[in-house]
Amino acid sequence: MTTNISTDASTDAPAHVDGSLTPQEFDEIDSILDDLRTRHEEIPQWEFCEGFMAALVVCRRPIAAEEYFPVLLDMEVPEAGEAGGFADPAQAARFLELWTRRWNDIVRGLGVEIQGLDDENAYHPEVMDVRGAVAGLSEEDRAAMAGEDLPSFGQVWALGFMFAVESWPEEWAAPRDKEAEKWLDASLQSIVALTEDDTDEPTIAVFDDNGPASVSQRRINDFSDAVWAVYDLRELWRNFGPRVETIRKEAEPGRNDPCHCGSGKKYKKCHGA
Repeated sequence: MTTNISTDASTDAPAHVDGSLTPQEFDEIDSILDDLRTRHEEIPQWEFCEGFMAALVVCRRPIAAEEYFPVLLDMEVPEAGEAGGFADPAQAARFLELWTRRWNDIVRGLGVEIQGLDDENAYHPEVMDVRGAVAGLSEEDRAAMAGEDLPSFGQVWALGFMFAVESWPEEWAAPRDKEAEKWLDASLQSIVALTEDDTDEPTIAVFDDNGPASVSQRRINDFSDAVWAVYDLRELWRNFGPRVETIRKEAEPGRNDPCHCGSGKKYKKCHGA
């Protein structure tokens, strides 16, 4: 099958931000997902896709789009000029273009040396502060949303990441090296922590200094730890490389045993000759 996805798999990508999606393009890919959701109810939000994508980028084995698209979106990668599960071929091509650019941007971000997460070349997960957005609504609009279960900051991203981990558990199995095992476990636990609800007192407005506080300091710390964990996982699997399958050779019969072919001869005078 010919696909439109061509990702930069290099772990030594140059430090630049060319090709990064603009806020308008993130809105565009979100709109495409919304449209897909009118026909396929299980289509996830973009933030979930973002976490899923980050896990695939740092996964021990490179996983092709033909393998992961059905897992994430419950559809095949559309061939060039075809719509697949999208509204039309143009929408499919645009989605794959934006997807590829974001993938390559994550690869670049995780492939450069950084001193801190505030580095403009660092990987910055595209996440929403849903609680902050709702807190900034009018009193009437907030009342209309009363009782809704709003995700915590970074929670949907972390759920998407762990969904990828759980979908390919063999690629995330702990190495035999004890130190590496501890490294893997600590990194994954940092991300798992974000899948939990932020129950501490909100003291920070993430995206608007003048907006209502919606995120706790502990949550901000946990989010930073989770992003660093993605860097650690990339380095871990880069050091170990892909898994090597153990090939077990079947035991050969003894020289004086009957040959396995059923000839009635001894093995040494038949296939063992």
